[in-house]
Amino acid sequence: MADRRRFLALVSAAGLLVPGAQRAAAHGRAREGARVVDEQRTERRIVDLTVRSAALGRDARVRLLTPDGWERRGRDDRWPVLYLFIGGDGDHEAWTREYEVQKKPELRGTLVVMPEMPLYGFYSDWWNHGRGGPPAVESFHLREVLPLLERDYGAGTRRVAAGESQGGFGALSYAARHPGLFRAVASYSGFVHPLQHPHAVRAGMTYLGLDWLALWGDPVAQRAIWQAHDPYHLAERLRGTRVHLSSGDGRAGKLDPPGTEPDPHVPGLEDPDRPFPEDVISPTETLMGEESRAVATRLRRAGVQVSTHFYAGTHSPPYWWRELDRTLPMLLSRSQGVAQ
Repeated sequence: MADRRRFLALVSAAGLLVPGAQRAAAHGRAREGARVVDEQRTERRIVDLTVRSAALGRDARVRLLTPDGWERRGRDDRWPVLYLFIGGDGDHEAWTREYEVQKKPELRGTLVVMPEMPLYGFYSDWWNHGRGGPPAVESFHLREVLPLLERDYGAGTRRVAAGESQGGFGALSYAARHPGLFRAVASYSGFVHPLQHPHAVRAGMTYLGLDWLALWGDPVAQRAIWQAHDPYHLAERLRGTRVHLSSGDGRAGKLDPPGTEPDPHVPGLEDPDRPFPEDVISPTETLMGEESRAVATRLRRAGVQVSTHFYAGTHSPPYWWRELDRTLPMLLSRSQGVAQ
């Protein structure tokens, strides 16, 4: 499973800009048709919701890790919220199955939200050659799931977010497009500057048989759409949001077992004018490292409070587990306060 998720993560990316006048409060209106049609308690603190989504055109799942006392909540009780966004496979169960966040005692006072995403949904309302329509991933997460949880499930407005791989992009891009929505965000190996490597978006999606132009269009002809999804170009909008960026460099690191095989070859991922160093075994992580460094520099120049952790390592879950542990204290300190 870890190997499959690592492969799926290799072809991940991005989202949709909301005009400045539409702040977080504008997303308190769920689209018509978004409602919970099933609720199952699968473990003592884990609740799985099935949401009928107009944005996705189908039912989708959201996993909740509930805080202490949540099942006895009153009408006005609210908890701080940590949104955890997953990589390109969109598996809402991975944070509890692989990362075992339910075992972290520091999360007992926080509602943790882990929403599904369509496979390679890119945390974006897809352009679809100007037609729009499903998959409208951003609308599902922010216009449907978020208001449902705040209305009926004890979610407060002290929100933070983190994500791995494509989910790292989701956390940062959602925060940039919706200033004030999240108090802090963390990106672990996120595809955070797609206009730096548009060929990587094309290569990954083409390799999987997806129409890469349906996402944001052509990076030249529809450059404005790409910029509207690229945190590098939205840096000023992140002032007031605490940001953490981490990434490896694509070389074998401490958490890679001896003899770790190189990533699967994706034609077109390598820029012929800038070949990868010979010791790189995870080209995707090399690109993610370059993008994370570029965005960190841009954010600092824009006056954004940002921290970083760059290291030798590959595009794989063991590094993201470690980064989640490293950044949880910062994230929770920004969302602390129960029943506010």
